[in-house]
Amino acid sequence: MAVSVVPQGSVVIIGAGTQGRRLAYMWSSRGGVVHLVDLDTSQLADAVEYVQQLRDASTMTPQQWGDVQVSSPDSLGSLLQGAWLVVECVPENLALKQKVLTELDELAPEHTIIASNSSSYGIGEIIKGLELKFTIEIMGHESTDPTMIDLLFDRCKHHGFSPFQVRQSSIGYIYNRIWAAIKRETLLALSEGVCEPQEIDAIFKDVLKTTKGPCEQMDIVGLDVVLDIEKHYAEARRGLPEEPLQYLQRMIEGGKLGVKSGGGFYNYKE
Repeated sequence: MAVSVVPQGSVVIIGAGTQGRRLAYMWSSRGGVVHLVDLDTSQLADAVEYVQQLRDASTMTPQQWGDVQVSSPDSLGSLLQGAWLVVECVPENLALKQKVLTELDELAPEHTIIASNSSSYGIGEIIKGLELKFTIEIMGHESTDPTMIDLLFDRCKHHGFSPFQVRQSSIGYIYNRIWAAIKRETLLALSEGVCEPQEIDAIFKDVLKTTKGPCEQMDIVGLDVVLDIEKHYAEARRGLPEEPLQYLQRMIEGGKLGVKSGGGFYNYKE
Protein backbone atom coordinates (compact mmCIF):
# COMPACT_ATOMS: atom_id res chain seq x y z
CA MET A 1 0.00 0.00 0.00
CA ALA A 2 1.35 3.42 -0.93
CA VAL A 3 2.14 5.86 1.85
CA SER A 4 -0.42 8.68 1.79
CA VAL A 5 1.28 11.10 4.16
CA VAL A 6 2.55 14.17 2.29
CA PRO A 7 6.14 14.90 3.38
CA GLN A 8 6.86 18.42 4.53
CA GLY A 9 9.87 20.40 3.36
CA SER A 10 11.87 21.02 0.23
CA VAL A 11 13.76 18.88 -2.26
CA VAL A 12 17.52 19.37 -2.65
CA ILE A 13 19.23 18.32 -5.88
CA ILE A 14 23.02 18.06 -6.04
CA GLY A 15 24.25 18.74 -9.56
CA ALA A 16 22.71 21.07 -12.16
CA GLY A 17 23.55 18.98 -15.22
CA THR A 18 21.12 17.33 -17.61
CA GLN A 19 19.42 15.12 -15.03
CA GLY A 20 19.58 17.60 -12.17
CA ARG A 21 17.81 20.38 -14.04
CA ARG A 22 15.14 17.98 -15.32
CA LEU A 23 14.45 16.82 -11.77
CA ALA A 24 14.33 20.43 -10.58
CA TYR A 25 11.61 21.10 -13.15
CA MET A 26 9.59 18.03 -12.17
CA TRP A 27 9.90 18.36 -8.40
CA SER A 28 8.81 22.01 -8.58
CA SER A 29 5.84 21.26 -10.83
CA ARG A 30 3.38 20.94 -7.95
CA GLY A 31 4.36 23.98 -5.97
CA GLY A 32 7.22 22.66 -3.87
CA VAL A 33 10.52 24.41 -3.24
CA VAL A 34 13.57 22.91 -4.95
CA HIS A 35 17.16 23.83 -4.09
CA LEU A 36 19.56 23.17 -6.96
CA VAL A 37 23.17 22.93 -5.74
CA ASP A 38 26.29 23.07 -7.92
CA LEU A 39 29.83 24.46 -7.79
CA ASP A 40 29.55 25.80 -11.35
CA THR A 41 27.60 29.08 -11.32
CA SER A 42 27.27 29.11 -15.10
CA GLN A 43 25.73 25.64 -15.01
CA LEU A 44 23.27 26.82 -12.39
CA ALA A 45 22.28 29.74 -14.60
CA ASP A 46 21.81 27.41 -17.57
CA ALA A 47 19.69 25.12 -15.42
CA VAL A 48 17.37 27.93 -14.35
CA GLU A 49 17.00 29.00 -17.98
CA TYR A 50 16.21 25.39 -18.96
CA VAL A 51 13.53 25.09 -16.26
CA GLN A 52 11.96 28.36 -17.38
CA GLN A 53 11.88 27.23 -21.01
CA LEU A 54 9.98 24.09 -20.03
CA ARG A 55 7.60 26.13 -17.92
CA ASP A 56 6.95 28.57 -20.76
CA ALA A 57 5.96 25.64 -22.96
CA SER A 58 3.61 24.25 -20.29
CA THR A 59 -0.12 24.89 -20.00
CA MET A 60 0.14 25.36 -16.23
CA THR A 61 -0.33 28.80 -14.71
CA PRO A 62 2.62 30.58 -13.02
CA GLN A 63 0.88 30.22 -9.65
CA GLN A 64 1.06 26.42 -9.87
CA TRP A 65 4.86 26.28 -10.05
CA GLY A 66 7.13 25.98 -7.08
CA ASP A 67 10.30 27.98 -6.54
CA VAL A 68 13.65 26.72 -7.90
CA GLN A 69 16.48 28.27 -5.89
CA VAL A 70 20.17 27.87 -6.78
CA SER A 71 22.91 27.54 -4.19
CA SER A 72 26.57 26.70 -3.77
CA PRO A 73 27.68 23.62 -1.79
CA ASP A 74 28.69 25.94 1.07
CA SER A 75 25.05 26.27 2.09
CA LEU A 76 24.26 22.55 1.80
CA GLY A 77 24.19 21.93 5.56
CA SER A 78 21.48 24.50 6.22
CA LEU A 79 19.46 23.51 3.11
CA LEU A 80 19.28 19.89 4.20
CA GLN A 81 17.73 20.75 7.56
CA GLY A 82 14.48 21.66 5.83
CA ALA A 83 14.56 18.97 3.13
CA TRP A 84 12.52 15.76 3.03
CA LEU A 85 14.49 14.49 0.01
CA VAL A 86 17.99 15.06 -1.37
CA VAL A 87 19.00 13.59 -4.74
CA GLU A 88 22.61 13.17 -5.85
CA CYS A 89 22.90 13.94 -9.59
CA VAL A 90 26.66 14.45 -10.00
CA PRO A 91 28.57 13.06 -13.03
CA GLU A 92 29.08 9.32 -13.56
CA ASN A 93 32.21 9.05 -11.44
CA LEU A 94 31.99 6.43 -8.71
CA ALA A 95 34.47 8.07 -6.34
CA LEU A 96 32.68 11.41 -6.69
CA LYS A 97 29.27 9.88 -6.05
CA GLN A 98 30.56 8.08 -2.97
CA LYS A 99 32.14 11.27 -1.68
CA VAL A 100 28.91 13.21 -2.14
CA LEU A 101 26.75 10.52 -0.50
CA THR A 102 29.12 10.32 2.47
CA GLU A 103 28.90 14.08 2.92
CA LEU A 104 25.12 14.04 2.60
CA ASP A 105 24.88 11.29 5.18
CA GLU A 106 26.90 13.37 7.62
CA LEU A 107 24.94 16.59 7.04
CA ALA A 108 21.35 15.42 6.52
CA PRO A 109 18.99 15.00 9.50
CA GLU A 110 17.40 11.61 10.20
CA HIS A 111 14.12 12.45 8.43
CA THR A 112 15.77 13.33 5.10
CA ILE A 113 15.73 10.61 2.43
CA ILE A 114 19.04 10.37 0.54
CA ALA A 115 18.70 9.20 -3.06
CA SER A 116 21.21 8.57 -5.84
CA ASN A 117 20.60 9.10 -9.55
CA SER A 118 22.94 7.17 -11.83
CA SER A 119 22.90 6.09 -15.47
CA SER A 120 25.16 3.10 -15.04
CA TYR A 121 25.96 2.37 -11.38
CA GLY A 122 23.70 0.25 -9.20
CA ILE A 123 23.06 1.54 -5.71
CA GLY A 124 24.91 -1.48 -4.29
CA GLU A 125 28.08 -0.42 -6.11
CA ILE A 126 27.76 3.18 -4.97
CA ILE A 127 27.27 2.49 -1.27
CA LYS A 128 29.65 -0.50 -1.08
CA GLY A 129 32.14 0.11 1.72
CA LEU A 130 30.37 3.27 2.90
CA GLU A 131 29.07 3.50 6.46
CA LEU A 132 25.83 5.32 5.77
CA LYS A 133 22.89 5.90 8.06
CA PHE A 134 20.28 5.62 5.34
CA THR A 135 20.33 5.71 1.54
CA ILE A 136 17.53 5.10 -0.96
CA GLU A 137 17.00 4.94 -4.72
CA ILE A 138 13.95 3.90 -6.74
CA MET A 139 16.04 0.88 -7.56
CA GLY A 140 15.96 -0.77 -4.15
CA HIS A 141 18.76 -2.32 -2.17
CA GLU A 142 18.73 -4.98 0.52
CA SER A 143 19.06 -2.28 3.20
CA THR A 144 16.34 -0.04 1.74
CA ASP A 145 13.25 0.39 3.91
CA PRO A 146 10.30 -0.79 1.71
CA THR A 147 8.04 1.94 3.10
CA MET A 148 10.42 4.52 1.66
CA ILE A 149 9.95 3.08 -1.82
CA ASP A 150 6.18 3.39 -1.31
CA LEU A 151 6.65 6.98 -0.20
CA LEU A 152 8.80 7.86 -3.22
CA PHE A 153 6.34 6.21 -5.59
CA ASP A 154 3.52 8.22 -4.08
CA ARG A 155 5.45 11.49 -4.24
CA CYS A 156 6.72 10.82 -7.79
CA LYS A 157 3.19 10.28 -9.06
CA HIS A 158 2.02 13.44 -7.30
CA HIS A 159 4.73 15.45 -9.07
CA GLY A 160 3.95 14.14 -12.52
CA PHE A 161 6.49 11.33 -12.84
CA SER A 162 5.70 7.82 -14.04
CA PRO A 163 7.65 5.73 -11.53
CA PHE A 164 8.79 2.17 -12.15
CA GLN A 165 10.51 -0.20 -9.78
CA VAL A 166 13.70 -2.03 -10.71
CA ARG A 167 13.00 -5.31 -8.95
CA GLN A 168 16.52 -6.74 -8.94
CA SER A 169 19.95 -5.23 -8.48
CA SER A 170 20.94 -3.93 -11.90
CA ILE A 171 23.84 -2.19 -13.62
CA GLY A 172 21.75 0.71 -14.85
CA TYR A 173 18.02 1.28 -14.69
CA ILE A 174 15.54 -0.36 -17.08
CA TYR A 175 15.54 2.51 -19.56
CA ASN A 176 19.28 3.10 -19.21
CA ARG A 177 20.04 -0.51 -20.11
CA ILE A 178 17.93 -0.30 -23.26
CA TRP A 179 19.38 3.11 -24.12
CA ALA A 180 22.92 1.81 -23.54
CA ALA A 181 22.34 -0.91 -26.13
CA ILE A 182 21.08 1.69 -28.63
CA LYS A 183 24.11 3.91 -28.03
CA ARG A 184 26.51 0.99 -28.28
CA GLU A 185 25.07 -0.28 -31.57
CA THR A 186 25.01 3.27 -32.95
CA LEU A 187 28.70 3.72 -32.16
CA LEU A 188 29.54 0.28 -33.53
CA ALA A 189 27.78 1.03 -36.82
CA LEU A 190 29.64 4.34 -37.10
CA SER A 191 32.99 2.73 -36.30
CA GLU A 192 32.40 0.23 -39.10
CA GLY A 193 31.57 2.98 -41.59
CA VAL A 194 28.08 1.58 -42.16
CA CYS A 195 26.48 5.03 -42.18
CA GLU A 196 26.76 8.65 -41.03
CA PRO A 197 25.35 10.14 -37.80
CA GLN A 198 22.74 12.09 -39.76
CA GLU A 199 21.40 8.89 -41.29
CA ILE A 200 21.14 7.06 -37.97
CA ASP A 201 19.31 9.98 -36.37
CA ALA A 202 16.97 10.40 -39.36
CA ILE A 203 16.00 6.71 -39.37
CA PHE A 204 15.61 6.63 -35.59
CA LYS A 205 13.32 9.68 -35.58
CA ASP A 206 11.34 8.45 -38.58
CA VAL A 207 10.62 5.04 -37.05
CA LEU A 208 10.15 5.98 -33.37
CA LYS A 209 8.84 9.52 -33.93
CA THR A 210 11.28 11.02 -31.44
CA THR A 211 12.49 14.62 -31.62
CA LYS A 212 16.17 13.66 -31.47
CA GLY A 213 18.24 10.70 -32.57
CA PRO A 214 20.96 8.80 -30.67
CA CYS A 215 23.86 10.93 -31.96
CA GLU A 216 22.08 14.17 -31.15
CA GLN A 217 21.29 12.88 -27.66
CA MET A 218 24.90 11.85 -27.03
CA ASP A 219 26.10 15.27 -28.15
CA ILE A 220 23.79 16.89 -25.58
CA VAL A 221 24.92 14.63 -22.74
CA GLY A 222 28.60 15.07 -23.66
CA LEU A 223 30.74 12.42 -25.33
CA ASP A 224 33.15 12.33 -22.39
CA VAL A 225 30.23 11.50 -20.09
CA VAL A 226 29.00 8.86 -22.53
CA LEU A 227 32.50 7.34 -22.57
CA ASP A 228 32.62 7.14 -18.75
CA ILE A 229 29.25 5.38 -18.71
CA GLU A 230 30.24 2.94 -21.45
CA LYS A 231 33.53 2.17 -19.71
CA HIS A 232 31.66 1.14 -16.60
CA TYR A 233 29.30 -1.10 -18.56
CA ALA A 234 32.34 -2.70 -20.24
CA GLU A 235 33.97 -3.32 -16.85
CA ALA A 236 30.81 -4.84 -15.40
CA ARG A 237 29.80 -7.01 -18.35
CA ARG A 238 32.02 -9.32 -20.32
CA GLY A 239 31.82 -9.66 -24.07
CA LEU A 240 30.84 -6.12 -25.02
CA PRO A 241 32.52 -4.87 -28.22
CA GLU A 242 35.52 -2.56 -27.80
CA GLU A 243 34.97 -0.59 -31.01
CA PRO A 244 32.36 1.82 -29.54
CA LEU A 245 34.77 2.85 -26.76
CA GLN A 246 37.63 3.26 -29.22
CA TYR A 247 35.45 5.33 -31.54
CA LEU A 248 34.41 7.65 -28.71
CA GLN A 249 37.99 7.94 -27.48
CA ARG A 250 39.18 9.10 -30.91
CA MET A 251 36.45 11.73 -31.07
CA ILE A 252 37.31 13.05 -27.59
CA GLU A 253 41.03 13.14 -28.37
CA GLY A 254 40.10 15.24 -31.40
CA GLY A 255 38.37 17.77 -29.14
CA LYS A 256 34.85 16.66 -29.98
CA LEU A 257 32.83 16.54 -26.77
CA GLY A 258 29.45 17.45 -28.17
CA VAL A 259 27.42 20.61 -27.68
CA LYS A 260 29.58 21.93 -24.83
CA SER A 261 32.73 22.00 -27.01
CA GLY A 262 30.97 23.30 -30.10
CA GLY A 263 31.22 20.03 -31.98
CA GLY A 264 30.68 16.29 -31.67
CA PHE A 265 28.71 14.30 -34.18
CA TYR A 266 27.45 17.69 -35.35
CA ASN A 267 28.92 21.20 -35.60
CA TYR A 268 27.39 23.63 -33.08
CA LYS A 269 29.73 26.58 -33.50
CA GLU A 270 27.37 28.26 -35.92
